[in-house]
Amino acid sequence: MSDACCAHDEPQEQHIESEATAPWWRDRAVMIPVASGVAFVAGLVTQWSGAEVPATVLFWAGLLLGAWTFAPGAIRRLAKGKLGIALLMTMSATGAVILGYVEEAAALAFLYSIAEALEDKAMDRARNGLRALLKLVPDTATILINGNATSIAARDLAVGQLMLIKPGERIATDGSVRTGRSALDTSAITGESIPVEVKEGDEVSAGAINTSGVLEVETTAAGTDNSLTTIVHLVEQAQAEKGERARLADRIARPLVPGVLILAALVALIGTLLGDPETWIIRALLVLVAASPCALAIAVPITVVSAIGSASKFGVIIKSGASFERFGAIGHLAVDKTGTLTRNQPTVTDVIAIEGTSKRQVLAWAAALEQHSTHPLAAAITQAAPGTVAATGITEEAGHGIHGTVDGAVIGVGSPRRFDAGDLAEAVHRLETLGMTAVIVHRDGAAVGAIGVRDELRPEVPEVVQTLTARGIGVTMLTGDNDRTARALASQAGIEDVRAELRPEDKAKAIRELNATRPTAMIGDGINDAPALAAAEIGIAMGATGSDAAIESADIAFTGHDLRLIPQAIAHAKQGRRIMNQNIVLSLLIIAVLPPLAITGVLGLAAVVLIHEVAEVIVILNGLRAARTKKHQSHQPEMHSMSVQASTLSDHHAPTS
Repeated sequence: MSDACCAHDEPQEQHIESEATAPWWRDRAVMIPVASGVAFVAGLVTQWSGAEVPATVLFWAGLLLGAWTFAPGAIRRLAKGKLGIALLMTMSATGAVILGYVEEAAALAFLYSIAEALEDKAMDRARNGLRALLKLVPDTATILINGNATSIAARDLAVGQLMLIKPGERIATDGSVRTGRSALDTSAITGESIPVEVKEGDEVSAGAINTSGVLEVETTAAGTDNSLTTIVHLVEQAQAEKGERARLADRIARPLVPGVLILAALVALIGTLLGDPETWIIRALLVLVAASPCALAIAVPITVVSAIGSASKFGVIIKSGASFERFGAIGHLAVDKTGTLTRNQPTVTDVIAIEGTSKRQVLAWAAALEQHSTHPLAAAITQAAPGTVAATGITEEAGHGIHGTVDGAVIGVGSPRRFDAGDLAEAVHRLETLGMTAVIVHRDGAAVGAIGVRDELRPEVPEVVQTLTARGIGVTMLTGDNDRTARALASQAGIEDVRAELRPEDKAKAIRELNATRPTAMIGDGINDAPALAAAEIGIAMGATGSDAAIESADIAFTGHDLRLIPQAIAHAKQGRRIMNQNIVLSLLIIAVLPPLAITGVLGLAAVVLIHEVAEVIVILNGLRAARTKKHQSHQPEMHSMSVQASTLSDHHAPTS
């Protein structure tokens, strides 16, 4: 039985190998309720034929088989002073037997047990969709030791080993290409079907399939701690944490059990005083069954688990049920620029140096510091000056620049908003007017040069912005870059609300302002985005293996970088939210309507049991609809030439984007 099930009050351990993978006829948890149902139906047929004794035997068989799935657990929890829904069912069945209604007791036991079994199978199936990510990692990996190929268990891989990846093989853990060129199929991880070209120096992720050339990959993560295990961990958090509506359901159900017991006792007592104890005791038992909040208890969990599981299959990792629920109410989206709206492939396009200093020196000094950063802008500067010796004494603070020592001189690199451009102010203005990001280089506190870096807008961005706007979702760009560069990029993207030259704390403040009007989601990928991601109603990290700070601060992570996941994910969450509301309303209606009908004698025990358990099955089936998704088009829009290219700042070139 699942811990979400109303028959269970204590969480149960989740195993990687779920029974949902086995055929139902091999699943004991399903076969026992099925056997109960077979015995019950056979009893009805036998009873209708006039054979009372065999019918009674069959009813007893159905009762005992069905009750075996929930009654022992209910009694054990009662011994610990814990009341649960299963206790209500056990008491109702026992009372029915005492009163001579064995067939009704058998019906109750069968319907309740089969509903619970269906729920468990549904929950397990949803979990298995998430666990399947782990199967993307091969059991073994080939490593090179002194040029010799050796096969080892993938879980034994350590950082710094050299993997040999042949065509058709999956990559066992994250790494960096040492030698070789190939195309990787990452569709199972990112949801993007177009192969990704990789070459020497490129990062690769666990689970990707090598489609062509032979690669030698140096591992950057252990076999048991890579991007896929990170994703699975995040998803497991989602299964463990319930959303706001789930907690609401719990708050309703918690006092309901003792409340129903008291109501049933009063019905029996008052009825006895009125002179018809048998009738009113039966009605008291009916109250116990009719008021069962089982459907309410499973209404949200089944929806959340189904929706989160299906979202993971198209590259959206939702860290909690609460996050999923809030995501469905989003009315505004704030987007970071660097690595989010842009392709995250900046290149150095211009270098300016003061008199007496060469462009080569300026670039080398900057590269000596930027080797200590993993940000795309830092990578662009480093690639423009290969072979540069790294600086020493590095100090870095997000949004305030980076400093270090090169050949005895103190070098500083950062944004013109944080570093005085000196005599280079006019040149910096020109770079920014041309759509470049200007990076100032200081030597011993004085400006000695400026570097112009350019990044391109992601080709799918205009389409995404147009789609969101058409659905009534506002879009705001938040960036630390200069206003001119930011507005040039926003114009290409179709974004009207632009807030530039923001420090990390300014981004967080802007998010709080947007949240005051409409629930706002923030999407970013850098360290500087962490405060804004945490302040947003929903924080979305771009790339599940990006900045640790961004991942930890976010509620949702995209495993890929295709922004078309945004409208797809929002639509998915809104659909799930609608289904949750439907389930909650239906469950509350059941609780509100059935007890009065039971007390007044309109419905008998069998009818109450049938209506209640059928409603539970309906809730389960409706919740499973949340797993339905429509995959976005993976075709990349054709690239158009852009007169003004977008630009970026690194995390430490802050205010940054």
